Amino acid sequence: MYGIFTLLKLMILPQPGTRLPTAAELPCSDDTPVDNELQNLAPNLLEEVLARIWADRSDWFWAVDMGIYHDPQKPPFVPDGFLSLGVPRLKGDDLRLSYVFWEESYTIPTLFLEIVSQTYGGEYDQKLWDYEALGVPYYVIFNPLCLPKAGRIRRRYRQHQVLEVYCLSSEGYELQVGNPVWLPELNLGIGWERGSYRGRSLEWLYWYDQNGERYLTTEELVDQTQQEKEQERQRAEQERQRAEQERQRADKLAAYLRSQGIDPDQL
Repeated sequence: MYGIFTLLKLMILPQPGTRLPTAAELPCSDDTPVDNELQNLAPNLLEEVLARIWADRSDWFWAVDMGIYHDPQKPPFVPDGFLSLGVPRLKGDDLRLSYVFWEESYTIPTLFLEIVSQTYGGEYDQKLWDYEALGVPYYVIFNPLCLPKAGRIRRRYRQHQVLEVYCLSSEGYELQVGNPVWLPELNLGIGWERGSYRGRSLEWLYWYDQNGERYLTTEELVDQTQQEKEQERQRAEQERQRAEQERQRADKLAAYLRSQGIDPDQL
């Protein structure tokens, strides 16, 4: 039986006398604008944290709103974000225009991310079926519209959760339970909670470690460092004040002893 990588190669092998198009020859945008800031900011937050915690790794690539070409005869998939493992993060001095399977050793991305907006984009049906058929190990759907504060939840979303993570098995996609959800292939968890990012206090997606502890954003680390410096400054100031109070008490005692005809230096 053919493996998934062999099948992909067979599906897109060019006919004799033809060649597969390069990334430079393929459209790098579908000219479809995102519906809201979250569709850009949330994936960017995840990439920012990955770039720090995986700073010593070069075998991964994260992209936001980039076309993924799996067949030269078909339009690309364009998830809101995706992660591919086992490919170079940087390809020479050039930036990727698109993610083209036959230029990436037919490496299927490990994770696809879709963020549901006011305009429904088939996240729970067509995209789920397409990504399952492609063989993407993890499909993550983040839907803030399922939050009670988002107002009356639309009928379409009533049976869904804010975060749904689907893991590919031999039976197809299986919905995982929990928040965060552990992803063994990544050695990371993904989940959501309320936080602040670039001045916006919202529910965000975050990465978590094996103990369920959230990895902080760069912004939060800077704030934490500043808070620690301020706490250290306050401790130093308290110590200075304590030392000054001790000196004043010693001076008063010395003055009293002298008034009684006693030299405190001889004690």
